[in-house]
Amino acid sequence: MSTKENTIKKPGLFNKFLNVVEKSGNKLPHPVTIFVILSIIVIILSEVVSRMGITVNYYDARAKADATVSAVSLMNPEGLQYLINSAVKNFTGFAPLGTVLVAMLGVGVAEGTGLIGAALKKVVLSTPPRFITAVVVFAGIMSNVASDAGYVVLVPLGAIVFLSFKRHPLAGLAAAFAGVSAGFSANLLLGTIDPLLAGITNEALKVGGFEIAIQPTANLYFMMVSTFLLTLLGTWVTEKIVEPRLGEYKGSQIIESVEVTSAEKKGLKVAGLSLVVATAIMLFLTLPANAWLKVDGSLAAFTHDGLVPTIMLFFLIPGLAFGITSGTIKNDKDVVRSMTKAMASMGGYLVLAFVAAQFVAYFSYTKLGIILAVGGANFLKTVGLTGLPLILAFIVVSAFINLFIGSASAKWAIMAPIFVPMLLGVGITPEFTQLAYRIGDSTTNIISPLMSYFAVIVVFAQKYDEESGIGTLISSMVPYSIVFLVGWTALLMVWYFTGLPIGPGAFMR
Repeated sequence: MSTKENTIKKPGLFNKFLNVVEKSGNKLPHPVTIFVILSIIVIILSEVVSRMGITVNYYDARAKADATVSAVSLMNPEGLQYLINSAVKNFTGFAPLGTVLVAMLGVGVAEGTGLIGAALKKVVLSTPPRFITAVVVFAGIMSNVASDAGYVVLVPLGAIVFLSFKRHPLAGLAAAFAGVSAGFSANLLLGTIDPLLAGITNEALKVGGFEIAIQPTANLYFMMVSTFLLTLLGTWVTEKIVEPRLGEYKGSQIIESVEVTSAEKKGLKVAGLSLVVATAIMLFLTLPANAWLKVDGSLAAFTHDGLVPTIMLFFLIPGLAFGITSGTIKNDKDVVRSMTKAMASMGGYLVLAFVAAQFVAYFSYTKLGIILAVGGANFLKTVGLTGLPLILAFIVVSAFINLFIGSASAKWAIMAPIFVPMLLGVGITPEFTQLAYRIGDSTTNIISPLMSYFAVIVVFAQKYDEESGIGTLISSMVPYSIVFLVGWTALLMVWYFTGLPIGPGAFMR
């Protein structure tokens, strides 16, 4: 059943706007075709901008060097060679591809053996229904500590949890996606993004001639409070705007019973025990000074390339334990069958990922994103704003540029050398400038087709509504972007006027 057939028409300008966005978006061609068209547009645009001779100069804080960038055309012999020779590399190097497929091997076993279903039934029986939306949004926000894991695990899980409560699964998917992506920087703990951005900020300070440095904890207090604010805002948007628009779910995906059988109870206990043992082994292999999985003092198994295999194991091990105990796994063929079924369900995603990877790669190769980012930063620098108005404008510009450059560190490497010294010169600390950037960088992730995992979320949504498309997803996520941007900025303004510390030893002015 199409989502647009279930939509409850409500009076009000905003709801009408969302309906227009959804209908217009879903009248567009298939997402695969859209990415092909966008790729063609980038090819043509690269030639136009290249012929115009537009050049930008900036300091790249990641490369620690001055850079001069001009548009690179794809409509010449070198460009044609790139289009042909890079196609395979663009696809295999597409960030979400390996993450999704490797993680799905473990998730497929956990799902095929019945572990996920049994665990969700346990959640349904133990969680008060009125809190489930907040739990999904909060879990999404907290997943940021594990980098991109939330996109692969929590977003589809959000849909299943809502379906378990006989609520629209796309509302659960939207709630989880909002927490994971629009609330990307918020957390109660330090995540991988904190030291990454702080390092770029410190390099920008050196470029500006300032002999000071900030710590990875520079925004911790503010982000901790933001976690609870965004959970409340995400819950309100889900229950008051998104879910009423979707209406009653009448699709074919159902979860009939919420009763946990005795075999499932036994399986859950053994699965939980296996997870505890696996965690203990992993900690033993990473925490000691000479641990096998510790590389240059870092916990390699929990960061960077080691994260995805760890996620796979943390689904695979309890999945096997549950299946063997409950009787759903009788031999090795059952395990392979579950993995194969999970991979088969990703066929549509592989097609979409191929064309999406080409589009993202073309946009990067042509340097159009960098030109836009530097141009936007320079424009804001020349408008003459100061103090809080400048900070607010900076957030808006960051949110806009985020639609075109998905990487938080890539944008900050371009913008930090411009804004950190400039704002420090008018009395605004680099910690506060970085904080403002993180708000803009997070809130528009969920409405940008250039965001690496956007194609993945579209495929997840089509599991529950085959006719849903980019229009359905964007129209569902726009309210989160607007409310998160306004609410998060309002919290920043409160902090600005009260003068509270934004992190340990970190202030705004």
